[in-house]
Amino acid sequence: MGILYEQTDLVGWGIWLFVLFALMAFNEFSRTTKWGGLTLFLIVPVVLTIFVWPTTASPGNEYGTGTWFNWVKTYSALAGCLGFMLIRYRPTLLNNKWILLFPPGILALNILEACIRDFQVYFYNVPNGAYIDNLWVMSGPWNLMNGVAGLLNIIAICGWVGIKISKDQSKDMIWPDMIWPWIIAYDLWNFAYVYNCISDHSFYAGFALLLACTIPSFFIKKGAWLQHRAHTLALWIMFVMTVPSFVDRLAPVPSTHNPRAFFIVSLISLISNIALVSYQFYRIRQRNLHPLKDEIYADTKAYQTVLSQNGL
Repeated sequence: MGILYEQTDLVGWGIWLFVLFALMAFNEFSRTTKWGGLTLFLIVPVVLTIFVWPTTASPGNEYGTGTWFNWVKTYSALAGCLGFMLIRYRPTLLNNKWILLFPPGILALNILEACIRDFQVYFYNVPNGAYIDNLWVMSGPWNLMNGVAGLLNIIAICGWVGIKISKDQSKDMIWPDMIWPWIIAYDLWNFAYVYNCISDHSFYAGFALLLACTIPSFFIKKGAWLQHRAHTLALWIMFVMTVPSFVDRLAPVPSTHNPRAFFIVSLISLISNIALVSYQFYRIRQRNLHPLKDEIYADTKAYQTVLSQNGL
């Protein structure tokens, strides 16, 4: 695995592929059926909250699932899933311009939560690494670099005024302006965040989880990245909260704990998000656009492809 992870065998890669395809399959199930979405993101979490998570995700447990961040991330991801379903199946809500603020708002909140966590790990001041709340972390400049990259990624969220509902049976929430430059910059930032803050879980929670929403965004249902991301993130967190031993005991693939690896992934994240924000500001100035009122990429082929493939 080189600089990022310790070696894993074919069984390890098989488990990784199973996680990837299971996330994609459950995402499709929840995306294409209303009852599937309600079951996975409302009924199941209520049952788990009452009967399972108080034990498997209790504060201070040996797997680190009882931290404030896990609980906040779980319910913010679920809030996104349910909020997006409400918009999808009540499309007249989009006539209220304030409703359009919900998708970028919940997205920005999730990114901000991760930025705060990166900064928190930096201020733990454990440059040689340590277990804190039963999670291994290593403080360093990479935390600050990636925290700043995340804030830049928030600044680059654009074009939510153009959010629409697809005309097909699945009624997906389509965000045409959220095309590949932002998605790739987000993926690089989020992988660096996961690598920095839950390093020994990042083989799944970073590598597999990000591909589980990026692959559908490029090859299955274009324009619905945020919906894919909310679904797969909620599914993964619910699984980890329920079976916390999976990553640490059942199928562990630890990182190398190499400071150079932390620095490299965070540097790539920071450079990509600086480039993204710079490019968007260039387009805004060149085309005399308003970043809060206009779509930034409406004249691009990628944008037009999203519209055509969703009957818009």
